[in-house]
Amino acid sequence: MAGGVAKNDQRRLAEVAGLERDRALLGRASTAERVADILRDRITEGYFPPGARLSEESIGGALGVSRNTLREAFRLLTHERLLVHELNRGVFVRVVTVEDLDDIYRVRTLVECAAVRSLGEGPHDERTTAAVAAIEAAVRAGEAASHDRAWQDLSTANIRFHQGIVALAGSPRTDELMRGVLAELRLVFHVMADPRRFHAPYLTRNRQIVEALQAGDAAEAERLLLSYLEDSRSQLSGAYAQHIARD
Repeated sequence: MAGGVAKNDQRRLAEVAGLERDRALLGRASTAERVADILRDRITEGYFPPGARLSEESIGGALGVSRNTLREAFRLLTHERLLVHELNRGVFVRVVTVEDLDDIYRVRTLVECAAVRSLGEGPHDERTTAAVAAIEAAVRAGEAASHDRAWQDLSTANIRFHQGIVALAGSPRTDELMRGVLAELRLVFHVMADPRRFHAPYLTRNRQIVEALQAGDAAEAERLLLSYLEDSRSQLSGAYAQHIARD
């Protein structure tokens, strides 16, 4: 028991040390939105794992912000479904349910496929060409990460691939929506702790989708993407359900 407590204390110290380095990012105007941006990044990167309690005192001290500012940042992230407030216990990183995960994929399918469908047939305009180039860059980053066996980098590249797909719509509101959806999805990946298993098999399919986009064949890209998302949901949801049952 004592060993477990010591290990938890060491983890919390490491988390706060990371936040102290982020303090410079706030500048002089420490708004709740900017604090939320930093915490969101830390949560999606796995520094604060699902189920972890966030200490107002330690985080506020590390970032040099007031309690009111920090509480507002917590409120924003709770609205994004990344945190949950438990009465008389505090604020915790949310643990996603299997039902949540299925709903995340439902939203992803609706939004990502619609973004591809909106392109119609080529040729693409300058904005779309740049967006497709960004998707191709994410694919190349994933391939390089796989070659180097850098599995967390592969996970990040895959998220950027899907962010790029959504960016095809050219809608800042859709981009913001999917930022939250994909951040919530990463909570699941941190619990599973096996990015190679859930990302590496899809590298070839990422490449096929971007090649269809480059060829101006939006219909084929959408078909490939829909199949991809269905298979990914089935694989991840099944594995996550088994993980939750064991716990």
